[in-house]
Amino acid sequence: MLKFQDKVALITGSGTGIGKAIAKKFVENGASVIILGRRREPLEETSKMLEAIISEKNSGASVRIFSGVDVSEEIGMNDMFESLKNDNVTVNYIINNAGVSGPVTCFANAPLDEFKSTIGIHLTGTFWGSVQALKVMKEGGKIITISTFFTEERPLEQRPYRFRSPYTAAQGAKNRLAEAMSWELTDKGIISIAINPGPVHSDRIYKTVYPKAAAEFMRVSGFEDLSPVEVEEASKELLECILADGVDTEGIAKVAVKLANGKDIPKLTETFTKLLEQIQSLAGKIQNNTSHMIADQEFLKQTQVAESVLNLCDDAIAKILNGKVVPGDRVFYPVRPHIGTTTPGVHQPDFGGKVIVFTIDATDKADAERVVFLAQHIEKNGGRAACFISQSTPTELQEYISDKCHSHIFDIKNPEEVEKWLNTAKTNHGEILAVVHVTGKLPEISKLTELSRAKWEELVEKFILTPATVAQRALEQFVPGGDKDPRLYKDAKGAIMIIGPDLPLGRKVTGTQRAQVEVFRGALRPFTTTVNQELSDVLKSKIRMFTIFPGTVTGTDPSNQRIAEAINFLVSDNAASSSEVIFCVDELR
Repeated sequence: MLKFQDKVALITGSGTGIGKAIAKKFVENGASVIILGRRREPLEETSKMLEAIISEKNSGASVRIFSGVDVSEEIGMNDMFESLKNDNVTVNYIINNAGVSGPVTCFANAPLDEFKSTIGIHLTGTFWGSVQALKVMKEGGKIITISTFFTEERPLEQRPYRFRSPYTAAQGAKNRLAEAMSWELTDKGIISIAINPGPVHSDRIYKTVYPKAAAEFMRVSGFEDLSPVEVEEASKELLECILADGVDTEGIAKVAVKLANGKDIPKLTETFTKLLEQIQSLAGKIQNNTSHMIADQEFLKQTQVAESVLNLCDDAIAKILNGKVVPGDRVFYPVRPHIGTTTPGVHQPDFGGKVIVFTIDATDKADAERVVFLAQHIEKNGGRAACFISQSTPTELQEYISDKCHSHIFDIKNPEEVEKWLNTAKTNHGEILAVVHVTGKLPEISKLTELSRAKWEELVEKFILTPATVAQRALEQFVPGGDKDPRLYKDAKGAIMIIGPDLPLGRKVTGTQRAQVEVFRGALRPFTTTVNQELSDVLKSKIRMFTIFPGTVTGTDPSNQRIAEAINFLVSDNAASSSEVIFCVDELR
């Protein structure tokens, strides 16, 4: 009997790539598979291949297709799992594999709708797929989540992944979500494990990620007489002209005609040819540099990732690794330490004539008291504090802050509203020295896995999408037009601080409570380090974004004074040269 005979595996994003390899490996070992994705054609081709293996193995297994299913969309996922439930299908293994590259560009230039879409597919798709899967799973079921090694912490470091800010945020949260689900699903006897493969041979990485990253370097550094916008426009078209053995010269000529805009077409064709050759060369260097950080200089094969996933589905191995994030990472990236405890001490700055803007999404009274404490700290040292409070903040907290600080209520989810009020603060009060965003605490939750879709999306909005929206609009405030012309960032100054969700308070804090908060902290850590690497190493600016995480693992009260001292450091000249950008100000370890 084959190892997984009479078992059923559901693999998201299984028409191509790693998902297809995992489905094949399951079928070779006797399992029936459910494959799904947005496009029917690759799923049908994969199904034919799988059916042939089933016939050869004579395993009695089956293949079921759900096409047109986007893991980020609620209705399609609900309908799929409801259909399986109605057909009395028991799913033994859920493999959260679906993903996209997302925008491959500096965060300042990343469209927010693409940012949200990437989070929706990677993080919400994983969450909602796992929650819905519980309808068709029984004791002994396994949820295996494929994430990335780039977002994982090691002692004293947090890895950035430049040009991939939404991807890193989603993947960091996915790792912590896998841990949280292991705590929450023990009573159901369901195991949750994440696996972080290293670089894998795939069309996506060769044809999309590396060339797009190379094109972004060219946009930032400049190429001949092309403006950054022209480099970006051309690159999007030219990447289609990359062939296995060179470039499509006719395709390049067509791009030149399309984008000529009055320029000399033969000369533009020549320029575009050189640009694409430069992109290819740089993409090759990126790939080569990565391979030289691996002991055997080999990327993993998709079949090797599939083999790893099946190993995690083994009952004995899964029981040992429940709740773990398995580091399939064989890459050694030397990075500076990005995580610290208290910020370095600096002389109390005089904020005279300067404005610090607070954007606030408070959850409870302690959040509101923190804002008031910090605003008063600014004002007693000569500055102006402008407090912009989210409409979603409870009314009594809005009133509490408004009674004590200069404040306005606004729609914090709307980028145009954020931009409008930042402009208002600058016009009415003076130069903005820093923008401080307060996420508020994680609301009290019994189990994440019991949340409605709407409640989950509120949390993603509050702790990931809103901080990103505020941060991007703050960057635009510090460097107007910098999203389209990265040259404007050179030596520009500014400061952004995200005060992230507190760790839970009390002596009897459970592992579940800590794990829930870490899902959203897990998004902000790689996001912060990624944006800072772009700001410092790529854009050569002196703007920094910091994240402060209040509270301790022992559940002691956080100190608002330490956060005030962090603001002092943030606006100092020392901050621009700091490699530490994430501070757990209350931790002593």
